[in-house]
Amino acid sequence: MHFDVLTIFPDLLESPLKESIIRRAREKNQVRINVTNIRDFATDKHSMTDDRPFGGGEGMVMKPEPLTAALSSVNDENKTGRVILLSPQGRQYNQKMAEELSTEEHLILICGRYEGVDERFRAKSIDEEISIGDYILTGGELAAMILIDSVTRLLPGVLGCSDSADKDTFSRHLLKHPQYTRPREFEDVSIPEVLLSGDHQRIEEYRFLESVTRTMDRRPDLLAREWFSKQEVALLKKNKLYQTVRDIQESNE
Repeated sequence: MHFDVLTIFPDLLESPLKESIIRRAREKNQVRINVTNIRDFATDKHSMTDDRPFGGGEGMVMKPEPLTAALSSVNDENKTGRVILLSPQGRQYNQKMAEELSTEEHLILICGRYEGVDERFRAKSIDEEISIGDYILTGGELAAMILIDSVTRLLPGVLGCSDSADKDTFSRHLLKHPQYTRPREFEDVSIPEVLLSGDHQRIEEYRFLESVTRTMDRRPDLLAREWFSKQEVALLKKNKLYQTVRDIQESNE
């Protein structure tokens, strides 16, 4: 996997790209990440990458010339990189999209700023716009880091435990079950005895039921998109949760 990030503030990305899982993935050549400063492709003496909008209005707009030149410098002659603009107008990002992007060989992430980018550049050069949520950030750099992090951890061999990505929250439309570690007792509260039983089937059933219950309480909207196996349905019925789950699903359809 190869990421290219185009930004006018490369220092915002420097520290996060040198930490934790991303750092290790880069050291093992499991992922390549290059950051390009769009200002290096400005043609005037002040290195301007933005200007006032035609027709008046608030703010500034990113100019098409430096954006086009910066993009050309990182895309190969066949233009095989998938070009993504981080923008509040884009498709809202989720785990399914992360899984989709993890199959790409080359992603080019353009960090929007100010009031956006010149429409001529967007229409000609952008393959897709992605938003990380319905709120406004100062720029697309944090959004680019979120995308890089969520995609990198899905790449083969990046995570220490091969099952981690498959069992994360949002790997299904369920929140993850409660987690416990040492000490066995903390402030007079002990961990559930089932986790000490050594019975792996009972533990998996307990965790599944806790996951469903937590999703019902915190994110019932997710359940509308979840499918359960025959064994899971039987377990939900046995624990008198099935009808509540169905009611939630039907109310969100």
